[in-house]
Amino acid sequence: ESISLESMRSGGKVESISLVRGRGLLNAIVMNDTEDGSLASDACHALKEFGLLAKPTHGNIIRLAPPLCITEHQIDSALQRIEDALSTL
Repeated sequence: ESISLESMRSGGKVESISLVRGRGLLNAIVMNDTEDGSLASDACHALKEFGLLAKPTHGNIIRLAPPLCITEHQIDSALQRIEDALSTL
């Protein structure tokens, strides 16, 4: 089964995700937190532990901007790592 950011949210796999938005490779994950909360920052630290770098923006949003030369295999690996990292929160 293919993993997507939206399936993590809608499938209930990662309860800390409230919304996924964006186009193509440029996406943002809106966390279930207020703009003053620390969940997005905590999530970025967890992602770093799983080998991914992401930037928290506006308090509760994580910006994802992979290189445009990323392969499908690397995308699948990154999605699995995102699911694993956010599941630890």
